[in-house]
Amino acid sequence: MKKLVIATRGSALALWQANHIKDCLEAEYPGLTVDLLKIKTKGDKILDVPLAKVGGKGLFVKEIEEALLDGRAQIAVHSMKDVPTELPEGLEVGVIPQREESTDSLLSVKYDGLKGLPKGAVVGTSSLRRQSQLATLRKDLKIESLRGNLDTRVKKLLNGEFDAIVVATAGLNRLNLTAPKHEILGPPDFLPAVAQGALGIEYDKSDTEVMEMLQFLNHEPSKRQVLAERGFLTGLDGGCQVPIAAWSEIDGDRIRLTGFVADIDGSRPIRKMAEGHVDDAWGVGMILAGKVLDAGGKIILDEVYARTS
Repeated sequence: MKKLVIATRGSALALWQANHIKDCLEAEYPGLTVDLLKIKTKGDKILDVPLAKVGGKGLFVKEIEEALLDGRAQIAVHSMKDVPTELPEGLEVGVIPQREESTDSLLSVKYDGLKGLPKGAVVGTSSLRRQSQLATLRKDLKIESLRGNLDTRVKKLLNGEFDAIVVATAGLNRLNLTAPKHEILGPPDFLPAVAQGALGIEYDKSDTEVMEMLQFLNHEPSKRQVLAERGFLTGLDGGCQVPIAAWSEIDGDRIRLTGFVADIDGSRPIRKMAEGHVDDAWGVGMILAGKVLDAGGKIILDEVYARTS
C-alpha cells in the first residue's frame, strides 16, 4: 500500500490526533503517503445546544464512519470517549495506542482549584458527568454549558466568560494549553469518562492489509482498560452524554474497575467496584454495570434520559 487516507474531525485537537497517527505510520512505513480527510460531524455543527440535549449516540463519529464505509478513507482516528459501543456493520476499532492521562483539569484565571472557587462561582463544562461530580463536591457552584472545540473553550475562560472550566487533561497536554491556575481533578474523588484520554483507530475489518499495518500502534494495557470501561458503558446501555464515569487500573494480570453513576445534580451518587483477569476486561465491565444498576443506577439513568430526551 502506497497511500492511506485518515478520516478525522477538523478541530485542532482532532487534527493533532490524526497527524500523530499519520507521523507514526509514515515513520514505520517509508514510502507510504498518509492524507487527512477533514469531516464536520453533527456534534461539530450544533454548538448552541448542550450535548445532552442534541440527542443520539455517535454525535462526533457517524459522518466519519460513513467515509470509511464508502471508501473515501481507510482509517479513522477517534477520541474513544466519543465512540458509541455499537459500531456500524463491518467496522471495528481494533487498535488502541498508548493512553494519555485520563483525568480532568479545572482551569481558572484567578482561583486556586475547586476549593478556592468562591460561592456561586460560574463553572463551564459540556459534560453531565463533570456537572454531576462537581455538584457532589461543591453544591454551591453555578454550572453553565460550555460548548466548542477545546481551544475555543479555553479562550472563553481567558476572556472572562467563566470563573473556571473543566476539560480533559489529555487534550490540554496534546495541544499544550493551560491557564494561570490549573488543578488536576482525578480519582478517587473525580472519575473520568469511559475511555477518556485514549485514541481509537477504526477501519473496515475485512481489510486485513490495513489491520496488519496498524498493529504496531496497539498498546495492550490501554486496550484492556478501554475494553473494561466500554463493557461497563455497554452494560448500562449508556452514551457519552450521560453522568457515567469509569476508572480502571491494571496490576499484573488483574484489572480493577470503579464505576460511577449519578443524577445530574449529584444528589444520588452510586459508586461500585469490580475486579477480574485482564483477559476478561469486557466481562469485568459488564459485571460492574450489573452492580451499579442493581444499586439504583437504572432508576437514575432512566430519569436522566427522560429529562434530556
